[in-house]
Amino acid sequence: MLYRWFTCLAATLLLSGAWAASASAQSRDADVQTTWRLLDYVAVDYPEAVSGGQVRNAAEYAEMGDFAAQIEARVAGLPPTATKPDLVRRSQALRRTIAGKAPADAVAVQAKGLGQALLAAYPVPLAPATPPDVTRGRTLYAQNCASCHGATGDGRGPQAPRLDPPPIAFTDKGRADQRSLFGLYQVISQGLEGTAMPSFAGLPEADRWALAFEAGGFAYPDALAREGERLWRSDASIRARLPNLAALVGITPAALSTELGPEKAAAVTAFLRRHPDAVTSRPDGSLALTRERLDASLAAYRRGDRRAAADLALSAYLDGFEPVEPVLAARDAALMARIETAMGRLRAAIGTGRPVAEVEAANHELASLFGEAEDALAPERASSASSFLGAFGVLLREGLEALLIVVAMIAFLRKTDRQSVLPLVHAGWMTALAAGVATWFVATHLISVSGASRELTEGFGSLFAAVILLMVGIWMHGKSSAEAWQRYVRERVTAALTRRSGWFLFLLAFVVVYREVFETILFYAALWAEGNGGAMLAGAGTAIALLAVIAWVMLRFSARLPISRFFGWSSALIAVLAVVLAGKGISGLQEAGIIGVAPIENVPRIEMLGLYPTVETLGAQVCAVLALVWGFRRSGRARPAASERALPAE
Repeated sequence: MLYRWFTCLAATLLLSGAWAASASAQSRDADVQTTWRLLDYVAVDYPEAVSGGQVRNAAEYAEMGDFAAQIEARVAGLPPTATKPDLVRRSQALRRTIAGKAPADAVAVQAKGLGQALLAAYPVPLAPATPPDVTRGRTLYAQNCASCHGATGDGRGPQAPRLDPPPIAFTDKGRADQRSLFGLYQVISQGLEGTAMPSFAGLPEADRWALAFEAGGFAYPDALAREGERLWRSDASIRARLPNLAALVGITPAALSTELGPEKAAAVTAFLRRHPDAVTSRPDGSLALTRERLDASLAAYRRGDRRAAADLALSAYLDGFEPVEPVLAARDAALMARIETAMGRLRAAIGTGRPVAEVEAANHELASLFGEAEDALAPERASSASSFLGAFGVLLREGLEALLIVVAMIAFLRKTDRQSVLPLVHAGWMTALAAGVATWFVATHLISVSGASRELTEGFGSLFAAVILLMVGIWMHGKSSAEAWQRYVRERVTAALTRRSGWFLFLLAFVVVYREVFETILFYAALWAEGNGGAMLAGAGTAIALLAVIAWVMLRFSARLPISRFFGWSSALIAVLAVVLAGKGISGLQEAGIIGVAPIENVPRIEMLGLYPTVETLGAQVCAVLALVWGFRRSGRARPAASERALPAE
């Protein structure tokens, strides 16, 4: 009874912790995104309300005042940071500026400046994970938007005469130049109060981004797109300015025109809003977003805002680097390990308030490593061999961990003559595989899996499995005694397994396999984009074949072992895996920003063993070892007495 209670408690605590952390982050991100959208709307639409110090449209002006009040209230309700008082002050100043009927330029500067400061203080995801499907966007626009905004985006759809205020004309270039794709996405997602524009939050995230790209392209005709393609392919400086989807969806055409000139900016905008995939298939491996966040983190630390510096450093990793991590791990695993170690040192320096010079050194070290990563990620470094080895290595590494546990469960059930429970174990790992495929589909077509979500899933999944394996390892060690005791054990195990323990084995098989499948699926999705699909599939097939051979050998070997030796070896194997997963679980939560980082010098990083050079991960592994030592000793003391009681019954 106590054993089942502890299992349920551990699962509840771990899963509720993951849910609470994820829900809190999502709530904060939604508040920040809504506030940013309101600021963007004010910056773009204020000229419609006020001109020359006079109100042009009373309804529009009232709406601007209402939005300004909402912005002030939302900023005041955000979690505390060192920069929050300044954000509150600026939001109050914006409200007063609008109340004073100030010129449109002044309002736009204040609103956009506040929006940039807001995102610096509270970094949130601003871009789709993959390029939107523009063909899908056209279909969705015709189905959901054309009746109001018109088939050509001119704002003259069949329903337009009945609407007050009238729908926006997407062909209005003056307005379109002031609005980013992220701003359009936010309006599509949340609707617009006081207008007939509804929320399309019920559509998948990928569909909302596709609609944003479609609506954002009407003001920039096809003829411009052809010139934009020529500029994009011939001018490396333009590609450097828009290194990724985050940069593309976050910049307004007006801001781009200040750097490229109005004609070039319009042409490039026309091309990229029709062909967003051009950004992700660029001829270089730039990590510009990562560098941008690192620079912003250092600037925040210099001005004394440690909270913002920590958030921006974490964002540099999760939002900028995490998406390319699987490919880099395949091409240069040693460099990947050095980057993760350097990121830990930077976060530790920021978190402990080290001198600015020390934080600068850690920041510059990481920036230098990212430069090496850009070279390693360059398309010319992609090859069939790297794709084969990457696909082979990751599947073998992740699959072996899950295989050892599942095979141990299968062998255990066969040894104890409880093959009737085997279907539940097989159902557990097979369900995990199906869930992995579903995860790939959802992450590809419905939502984006952020770096934080990935690390949280892996971290909490590893910790859950580690806790369960600790208990299983201690239990199995207690059963590795004499043959007479083992006959008694078989009878007791058989009785126990006829109750609800089979579902426990189902859950364990599911968790350990899904954790590995989750990571492998995301890795393969990134590797597939490199283009060497045949080599990748060959690597995966080879790894699967090798894993099958290993499973066969393990099952054949375990069948020949005396049951006492089987229990002893199995308990040792499970104990080792529990220690490994304890380290991996804490490391995943560190990378998600849930747990702090305290680096330890001269400790190697061996991911296969869950060994990471931080106090927290080593502490978790030491705790796991101590728990095992205590449990093994306790079960060892209890074993002789139990054996004596059992022998007469034989």
